[in-house]
Amino acid sequence: MNDDLHLLSYSYDLPEELIAQHPADSRDNSKLLVLRQEQGKYQDLEHKKFANIADYINNGDLLVVNNTKVFPARLTGKKETGGRVEVFLLEYPEKKENMPPGCARATALIKASKRPRPGSRIYINAQLSCIIEELMDDGKVLVIIHFNKNISLQKCLDSAGQVPLPPYIHRKQGTTKEDVNRYQTVYARQPGAVAAPTAGLHFTPELLEKIINKGAALAEVTLHVGYGTFAPVRQDDITRHEIHREFLTIPEETVEKVQQTKERGGKIWAIGTTSVRALEFGAKETGQLKSTREWCDLYIYPGFEFRVVDNLITNFHLPQSSLMFLVSALCGRKNLLNSYHAAIKEGYRFFSYGDAMAIIGARQKQR
Repeated sequence: MNDDLHLLSYSYDLPEELIAQHPADSRDNSKLLVLRQEQGKYQDLEHKKFANIADYINNGDLLVVNNTKVFPARLTGKKETGGRVEVFLLEYPEKKENMPPGCARATALIKASKRPRPGSRIYINAQLSCIIEELMDDGKVLVIIHFNKNISLQKCLDSAGQVPLPPYIHRKQGTTKEDVNRYQTVYARQPGAVAAPTAGLHFTPELLEKIINKGAALAEVTLHVGYGTFAPVRQDDITRHEIHREFLTIPEETVEKVQQTKERGGKIWAIGTTSVRALEFGAKETGQLKSTREWCDLYIYPGFEFRVVDNLITNFHLPQSSLMFLVSALCGRKNLLNSYHAAIKEGYRFFSYGDAMAIIGARQKQR
């Protein structure tokens, strides 16, 4: 088997103290590792601060950001018998037309001493409760959310829920007020994600303004990051892994901006792996990006032919994860692992609240 398609080829040793448990003191004060290819040859790695990213973005370039917003998906309540229950909503509750006011449906994971039965109610707070509608084969449940119809669903969730931090963030105090702000991009505006598109966490309004003043532009997609982003890959042959799906919206305005950028010779910067999936999914049929609203199940691993993305800003990802496969498809597995080893040596912080890397010029043909 090609080493690039073997799961163990994506292993690396990470000291536990380099797993970021809190965000940096300011968004753009994170470290930035730059992996850059020029004239078909990769240059020496550059170590910068994230605020320096503006130096690499040129007049005429386009940054594509994922404007999904993390919603308070982790609910804690009690069963009718008084037992404690945690309800983790895997998607933003959907209000169906045939449902009465104050009701919405969602898929969830339940954590309790004993799995609740269909029809049982879980009390969250005065504004919110859940009724178990159906037990599913994969351990998930369908729940009907009952909320105060005089208050919006979002406000009820805000009052009852907690930010769903990733499983590798371990703190005695759990979620804090800091997370409500910092585990969210400054351009988040479409509720629906249970995990943040973390590359975007490094941008400040001031940094975005600086980039725009250089003559670059911004465009948006919406890919609601699901819990499947943390799902481990269990197949030794990574091509056999079944990738999770996430709901995607690509507006026509973004399609036009991408087309105009390509025509004038500008570069498309994907801000995060979710933006990569969105853009490449939207172009997979014809090679040209199209506007769409549908489920995205694109699986990117080495050998994938990129149609849209030129450059990528991303965080450092878990060993043997599908996100590592995606980044390797763009810059090469060996280049990625060499970058990770250098980052570890320099004390970079990893994963969601960690530092960032920029991959520039990766689609050039290597000499």
